[in-house]
Amino acid sequence: MKSLWNDDEASLYQGELGQRVYSSRLLGREPTLVLHGGGNTSVKLTEKNLLGEEEALLYVKGSGADLEHIEASGFAPVRLHPLLKLAKLPTLSDPEMVNALRTQMTRADAPTPSVEAILHAILPYRFVDHTHADAVLAIMNSRDGETRIREIYGDSVVIIPYVMPGFDLARAVAERFPAATGPRTTGMILLHHGVFAFGNTARESYERMIDLVTRAEDYLAKHNAWNISAPALTPGPVPLRRELAALRYQVSQTAGFPLILCAHTDSRSLAFARREDLAKLTQQGPATPDHAIRTKHLPLLGRDVAAYADAYRKYFAAYGAQAKEPKTMLDPAPRVLLDPQLGVCALGRSAKDASIVHDIYSHTIDIQLRAARLGGYQALSPKDIFDVEYWDLEQAKLKKGGKTPLFAGEVALVTGAASGIGRACVESLLARGAAVIGLDIDPAIAKLHHRPDFAGFVCDVTDEPRLVQAIEHGVRAFGGLDMLILNAGLFPPGTRIESLAMAEWHKVMRVNLDANLALLREAHALLKLAPHGGRVVVIGSKNVLAPGPGAAAYSASKAALQQLARVAALEWASDGIRLNTLHPDAVFDTGIWTEEVLLARAAHYGMTVEGYKRKNLLKTEVTSKDVAELAAELCGPLFAKTTGAQIPVDGGNDRVI
Repeated sequence: MKSLWNDDEASLYQGELGQRVYSSRLLGREPTLVLHGGGNTSVKLTEKNLLGEEEALLYVKGSGADLEHIEASGFAPVRLHPLLKLAKLPTLSDPEMVNALRTQMTRADAPTPSVEAILHAILPYRFVDHTHADAVLAIMNSRDGETRIREIYGDSVVIIPYVMPGFDLARAVAERFPAATGPRTTGMILLHHGVFAFGNTARESYERMIDLVTRAEDYLAKHNAWNISAPALTPGPVPLRRELAALRYQVSQTAGFPLILCAHTDSRSLAFARREDLAKLTQQGPATPDHAIRTKHLPLLGRDVAAYADAYRKYFAAYGAQAKEPKTMLDPAPRVLLDPQLGVCALGRSAKDASIVHDIYSHTIDIQLRAARLGGYQALSPKDIFDVEYWDLEQAKLKKGGKTPLFAGEVALVTGAASGIGRACVESLLARGAAVIGLDIDPAIAKLHHRPDFAGFVCDVTDEPRLVQAIEHGVRAFGGLDMLILNAGLFPPGTRIESLAMAEWHKVMRVNLDANLALLREAHALLKLAPHGGRVVVIGSKNVLAPGPGAAAYSASKAALQQLARVAALEWASDGIRLNTLHPDAVFDTGIWTEEVLLARAAHYGMTVEGYKRKNLLKTEVTSKDVAELAAELCGPLFAKTTGAQIPVDGGNDRVI
């Protein structure tokens, strides 16, 4: 592993706290060192308080903060001497420790200090870095791991046997470290946990960490356990969307809430899921106990969700009974699933959560495979893993998100999603916590959002094979389909019937009617498996209720689509699927309403553009967002008992009324 330290970059960060921020970010850039809030760093400083008195402070990373993007405000300033006194206590409960840490902070708005704050305090070095380096975890989780660690590092590190993180670990280090350290000590290894490095400057501490990890990588390379290659496998042409939707339904029912399921069917994932020794590798436990907070203690092998849930309940009953205080069982649903056809599936309450689960388990795979090359993978005992999985301080990190979004764990598909009403629908659904599949003929759809809960696919909805392919990819990304917004449409230039060419007529019908029939047909089996019931919103038109001259093809296609939706509402109610229609009118912030068109239409009515935009009974302008917000609400609980409805979004149109 190469040091990323750059003097020019470092010079932009002022003071020792600034240097702490810079070197922390360097650690965070490397995912083989820390993942998603893992690891922690600190620096000891002396500052004057309001009374002019000098105080020794520990600036330690806030709990759950991401090192890659941390700012100075992400460090909690805690008075150092009280922490040193706390380390001498024989016992300290988690609530007592958290309270003590917070009451010794010098900034009320600072984040909660890392649970390792006391440990950082007692280490007699200015800068302290802590990571969960993959290379070191692979070695310590291998057969004879401790012996190998001693072989690699000799007296340059202090080795601490596994102890539960938090106060117990700090107390153990306080007892063992002073006697074990020496003049060559540059770091500390916590078995089955991680690596510490320290120094008198940010650079020294950081580069000692890089050195320790590099030595582990070199050891693995020497023993043919560093470069892990997978056979060249490719997913078969067999569609998986119905199988994935059915599996997601089972897992969501077991969890008690909808979950996103992201299927990774790349060569590496398939190869791992098809290993003969898969059970031996994966059914011991995670590479470090805190991973269980995200991944559960074990992955599910295959698709027997009920058997996994039963086993999890037994796991909880066995080790929950041994806990010091009563525990409430978490949901028994898996968060990682390994299947020879589906590869590696990651599950979470959101697409982001599922992405984090996959990142962690992807690194776990490398660790397990490398450990296997060293004689075998050996995890901690189930009891040790349970203690961290049900550790109140770790569970608290996952509860910081506040109120669960309305559509958490649910998936929506929007057509015509690159602009206008479709784009606004994407925004409204994302804002409510849904993962969204966006389809559009415009290539801009692929770059509409760069976030884990959006998947954009370039797709001509009249191209049925491409449409089916896009749905397949979308379901592989998120696991199923809960909501469908039929928005894509074509509004051709005004043409009277006597001049309407059949080619134009058929073109409009293909986009506005035929494509939506294909979408409904393909979506039905998926919507039936929506954990909270399927929902469809059709973006219709005022022209269904009040057609205008020159719009025969458009009006007829939208009217036919409305009849199709009504029939679907009749047929699909027994499947728990509800379909409703919105009829917008005069939505002027869409692509068809250019400035020139607006000026021409306003002049035709002898009105200003602003007046023309509000030529409805309520004298209000209807926007794409207005339509989108109602479309999203139609998918929500307020309309849970409504299907087959037609709702105008037009500010009031006397012809419609």
